[in-house]
Amino acid sequence: MNTLSYKTVSANKATVQPKWYVVHGEGEVVGRLATRIASVLRGKHKPDYTPHVDNGDYVIIINADKVRFTGNKLDEKEYQTFSGYPGGQKRRTAKEMFVKRPTMVMELAVKGMLPKTKLGRAMIKKLFIYEGASHPHAAQKPEPFKF
Repeated sequence: MNTLSYKTVSANKATVQPKWYVVHGEGEVVGRLATRIASVLRGKHKPDYTPHVDNGDYVIIINADKVRFTGNKLDEKEYQTFSGYPGGQKRRTAKEMFVKRPTMVMELAVKGMLPKTKLGRAMIKKLFIYEGASHPHAAQKPEPFKF
């Protein structure tokens, strides 16, 4: 009798070895770029993806101020915040967000695609977004991510 034993290998905290990737945001569409980055942060690009383990990689986005929206989203898309107090609701269009905090547009897009749990909050901490073409993470030896 042939007794081959196949075991499903699940990733755990001890076996995860995260990598660092650089993504150039120049000319990229916000939503399409955010879905790819969220997938890398979750670890779905790896063959040993495990939903309950944070086995994603670190992502550095440079040139985040040069991403683009399609259609009329730049003028029509609104970002809402609410302080919890009466009259504390604020609305900003995407154009106003680009002027005030250009990195926040990408951060909110990616954050909305991650789980709303402790695990999701841990994943968003592995995202670093910069306006210009330089970043301070050269010591981690990041490599460009091929989509």
